[in-house]
Amino acid sequence: MAARTESDRPPSIRDVARVADVSYQTVSRVLNDHPNIRPETRQRVLNAMTELNFRPNRAARRLAMSRSQTVGVVASVQGSYYGPTSIISAFEDAARERGYATLLASPRTLDEDSLRDAIEHLIDEGVEGIVVLAPQARTADVIASIRSPLPIAVLQSDRVPADIGMSVDNHLGASIATRHLLALGHTRLAVVTGPADWVEADARARGFTETLTSAGLAPLAVVPGDWTAESGYLAYQELHGQGATAVFCSNDQMALGLIHAASEHGVRVPVDLSVVGFDDVPEAAHYLPPLTTIQQDFGELGRRAISTLLARLGGGDGEAHLPVPPRLVVRASTMLVHG
Repeated sequence: MAARTESDRPPSIRDVARVADVSYQTVSRVLNDHPNIRPETRQRVLNAMTELNFRPNRAARRLAMSRSQTVGVVASVQGSYYGPTSIISAFEDAARERGYATLLASPRTLDEDSLRDAIEHLIDEGVEGIVVLAPQARTADVIASIRSPLPIAVLQSDRVPADIGMSVDNHLGASIATRHLLALGHTRLAVVTGPADWVEADARARGFTETLTSAGLAPLAVVPGDWTAESGYLAYQELHGQGATAVFCSNDQMALGLIHAASEHGVRVPVDLSVVGFDDVPEAAHYLPPLTTIQQDFGELGRRAISTLLARLGGGDGEAHLPVPPRLVVRASTMLVHG
C-alpha cells in the first residue's frame, strides 16, 4: 500500500491557522465557540476552514474537553408510531444543531428494571444528559422515581414535574378539534380514543369530553382504539347506525380506517359524516378526502428538550415549561352539518 503523501492528507488545525494567519490556539478557540474572539478573526478562521474543506476531529475535541458531546434517548415505546418517532427525530435534529450526537436505548419491556437498565446503559456510555420519551402513564411514574446522576428531560408526559417534563398540549388540541366541529353545527359527536394507558390518549379524550360538556352536550359514543388504522375501521362498525354526524379520532391513522369503513357503508365524508384526526401525518393531505387534523410542533418540542438538558448541564435549574400549543389544519373531511 502506498504511503500517504503530504498533499493528500486531510487538512489539520495548523493548516487552518497558517491560511488564516492566526495561531493554532486561536483556531481551537473558534472550534470551541470561545466568546473572546473578535468577529473578524472568527470569520477569517471560518473562511480558511471552508477553503481547505477542513472537518474538525470531533472525537479529539471531545477528549480535549473531557465531555462526550452526546445525549441519550430512552424510547419507551414499542411500535413505529408516528408521534413518538417524529419526536425522537426532532430531538436528534435539535441536538445536532447544538453540536451534540444522540445515542438511543430502547427497553425490551416497559417494566421498571428494563427502564433502569436502559438509563444505566446510557450513563455507562458517557452521555451528558438523557431524554426519555414516556407516553405511557406507568413509564412516566417509573421515570419520576429514578434518581439519576445526570439531567433528565421527559417528553410527552404530564405525569412528571414541570421542570423536567414537556409535551404538546394534547388536551388543547382535542378541544380545538371539538370546537371546530361544534362551530360547524354538529351536536351528535363521537370520539375514537387511543390506548387507555397512554397519557396523551387520556388528555385528548378529556379535551373532547370536557369541551362538549362546556357546550351542554355529551358524547354520543366513546369507542376505544389502539392508534392503528384497523382499530379505526372497527370503531366505525360500532358507530354505524348511531346517528353521529361527526367523529373526532385521536390520531390520523384511526381516522383513515374509520373513513374507509364509513365509505364501505355508503356514508360520505364529509357530506354525511365529518371527521377530524390528530397528528397531521405527511399522508393526511392525501387521504380521500384530505383530512382535517391537529398538527403538533415536534420541532419546538425537540428544541425545548435539548435546551433544558444543556441549561441543567451548565448548572442552571430547569424551568417549568408550558405545553407546546398545537394548531388546527382544516382540509376537506369536515363541513357544515346538514339538516
